[in-house]
Amino acid sequence: MSKSKSFKSLPLSEGQLNNLASIGYESMTEIQAESLPYSLEGTDLLAQAATGSGKTLAFGLPLVERLDPKRFCIQALVLCPTRELAGQVADELRKLARHPGNIKVLSLCGGQPIGPQIGSLEHGAHIIVGTPGRIVDHLRKRTLDLSSVSTLVLDEADRMLDMGFQDDLERILGQMPKERQTLLFSATYPENIQALSQSYQRHPKEVRIVAKDQDLSTIKHRAYQCDRTQMGQGTLAVLTSVMPESAIIFCNTKESCNQLGQELRSYGLKAGVLHGDMEQRDRDQVLIRFSNGTLRFLIATDVAARGLDIDSVDLVLNASLPGDSAVYTHRCGRTGRAGRKGQAISLVGAKDGFRLDKINAAAGLSLEAKPMPRPQINNVIKLQSNLRTIAISMGRKNKIRPGDIVGALTATKEIKGDQIGNITVQDFNSYVAVPRTLADRAVEILRQRPLKGKPARARKI
Repeated sequence: MSKSKSFKSLPLSEGQLNNLASIGYESMTEIQAESLPYSLEGTDLLAQAATGSGKTLAFGLPLVERLDPKRFCIQALVLCPTRELAGQVADELRKLARHPGNIKVLSLCGGQPIGPQIGSLEHGAHIIVGTPGRIVDHLRKRTLDLSSVSTLVLDEADRMLDMGFQDDLERILGQMPKERQTLLFSATYPENIQALSQSYQRHPKEVRIVAKDQDLSTIKHRAYQCDRTQMGQGTLAVLTSVMPESAIIFCNTKESCNQLGQELRSYGLKAGVLHGDMEQRDRDQVLIRFSNGTLRFLIATDVAARGLDIDSVDLVLNASLPGDSAVYTHRCGRTGRAGRKGQAISLVGAKDGFRLDKINAAAGLSLEAKPMPRPQINNVIKLQSNLRTIAISMGRKNKIRPGDIVGALTATKEIKGDQIGNITVQDFNSYVAVPRTLADRAVEILRQRPLKGKPARARKI
């Protein structure tokens, strides 16, 4: 039976309905319509939903509705696999918490100084959004008290388990009241998710929203014969033949990512590597460099690449062919977005024929692996980025805005405003892309000119 898509069908106050309308929520998505009637009653939930399906509201609304603003203690905990996702979730919860108001949402993630977080915790909060590792750090230091938590959310639980957070999750859940609501959201349903649910949930309702098939019509698909031991040479051949402005290169394992990254560097090609074993700080910097164009190529596993806020790229290269046709479709969806043309190229080994047949059947393709083109070594130099990223030791918490960085860099007239690339301002750090030939001078200028009246450290990354 299909459920109403109107928020008015839910047991919500007029104030919250008005708040939802002001944020721009007009009607419920599938995951919201299927799950909210249960979760608003206080029932545990085991939900399958992909990134972009509206799951933050699906768990955020019941979480906010259960809060008592007058009780100034931690009443809800949301665990996320990465700092990027935690930041997005915290921002969304702050909007939902405008009604009833006077709700404090605090983000606790790794890769950030722990001292200011301890100070913020001393002032209290209603909702904590964090990554498992940093939450465990606070529990060890006894700076975090979870004894009053009535709602726990595990967001992208499968990804947290894939990234090795099982022990951290068990430690965190062991320090929470057993009488609580637990909302578990996962994009996939492997056995370890079922085990997690059975251990920590009470009679959960199950909701599964299967992602609709992606439109691959704007993407040109190709496949080349390439033995798995020749992955580096095959990748080099594709990149130097196609000459993409940007590309995501997918590997099936963390070891393959690292090995391919090293091999490409030996050819003179710089590519960022992204997988679950990386430190959060390194992960952040790779993503910033890729998004601002100082790295043109990103080598990633599927787990690391899920949910990334990255615009469409020119090329998706499957250096390792996935065994699941849905994974192939998801990977290819990184290119050919918003009506733009995209390319998806796969390297197919001698033992990959069955995988290719499955992908062809499921995606309605007729891919046939052709002989690999020869690497165009002379093109390697043309694939280098002309930009360099500068890291600055001040950020949003220091009241830094992009205009402050532009003003400092252009003050000596040596660097013009139109030469400055993307600027990213985080809580405690900022990043700016500049032409490679001006990078050393940009660092000198930033070190010599105070930002907001205070000296800043600057370095190339």
